[in-house]
Amino acid sequence: MNPIAIRLLNQQLAAPQFSDPAEVVSHLGAVQAQEYRLMRWAVEMRTKKPSAKAFEKAFADGDIIRLHLMRGTWQLVSANDYWWMLELCAPKAIAVTKGWMHSNKIDIPEEEYLKIRKILVQTAAEKDSVTKEDFVQALAEKDITMDDHRLSYHIRMSEFTGTLCSGDLQSMKATYALAESKVEPRKTIDRDEALMRLAKKYFQSRQPATLEDFVWWSGLGINDCRKGIALLGDYLHLEKWKRRAFYLTDDCRTRGFRKGQYLLIPPYDEYLIGYKSRDIVLLPELSHKAHNNSGIFQPIIAKDGVICGNWKPFSDKFETDFFLDEHDEAEVQKAWQEYMKFKKAVL
Repeated sequence: MNPIAIRLLNQQLAAPQFSDPAEVVSHLGAVQAQEYRLMRWAVEMRTKKPSAKAFEKAFADGDIIRLHLMRGTWQLVSANDYWWMLELCAPKAIAVTKGWMHSNKIDIPEEEYLKIRKILVQTAAEKDSVTKEDFVQALAEKDITMDDHRLSYHIRMSEFTGTLCSGDLQSMKATYALAESKVEPRKTIDRDEALMRLAKKYFQSRQPATLEDFVWWSGLGINDCRKGIALLGDYLHLEKWKRRAFYLTDDCRTRGFRKGQYLLIPPYDEYLIGYKSRDIVLLPELSHKAHNNSGIFQPIIAKDGVICGNWKPFSDKFETDFFLDEHDEAEVQKAWQEYMKFKKAVL
């Protein structure tokens, strides 16, 4: 088994199968989206022909939705997956978020949640797509002031309840809209079906992966993750690699990988953040080059799937810092030129 090549293929980073960015998001289940500008590249670099306009249209049409979800962090999900994934993942995300609030000595009583949520809903209904500054102004008009941190928790809790989600796509600022106006209602599914769907999306897009990887990514409890895997039955099988047991699907992609490819990967990308077992593509002694212990992830360069350097996405010139062996400058420049074509239409 070549786990690196298999991950590249099934994450759509090598020989991508999709043209539609919404299909990429649906395939991956959820895409980490901390960095508002670069979440677009994270999706489009996994399409056959990266297009900033294609992502913008999918986002504007509500085919791709951004919200806080797994582990209480920013994610992109497809409209078709929004409601069932929210129902499955929100309870754990709320518990995690309340733990952060407690550690930050922030306590929000239920009556405050209801009062503020009513104002947020009214503001979003009046303006269709609003920024956090719009919320601040609406609160000020009712003689309510609060620090940015507290307001952020109010917005996040409104996302967890299916009240707010992403609004229009702007170049720099996140916007919010009423979820009911952005995403069509979907038929609810039972919890077992949701667990099975989530497990299938995870392993078909990130294989080979371990149970621990799935637990980390989903933010769910280990028993729920085991159940999701069990419900897939024979669709998954185990293979050992370096004394660890990895799950693969019976329709796993194994062909299409070519050597010599460089990838300019944005921070918080699923290629790293989607796993606990990051040592497969990143030497443990170099992990600090890609992320720190506080959860801050850096832009990285991969050669044949192995993390070998850093790059600066917002620079006008190509700035790199390679920390593994020599590199092929011509091939790296090809990757930069492809990114620059995309960047000019976005940033």
